Amino acid sequence: MVNRLIPNDYPELRLICWHRPTDQPMDEEEAFALYERNWRYVDQDMLTDAEKALIERLKNTYGKGVING
Repeated sequence: MVNRLIPNDYPELRLICWHRPTDQPMDEEEAFALYERNWRYVDQDMLTDAEKALIERLKNTYGKGVING
């Protein structure tokens, strides 16, 4: 089973999805890859608690506990 999420639900993810519709579901693994590739553009001070929890979960699930940003 593939877990999916909507980028619009996470403000910083929405901002780094400049090449795709932000109202369409995406796989969590793809979201993690976007965070990794674009980490320098993520304003960590602007992360909501929900987005911090999402990143932590994605990092532990797909990144072996690390974001290579």
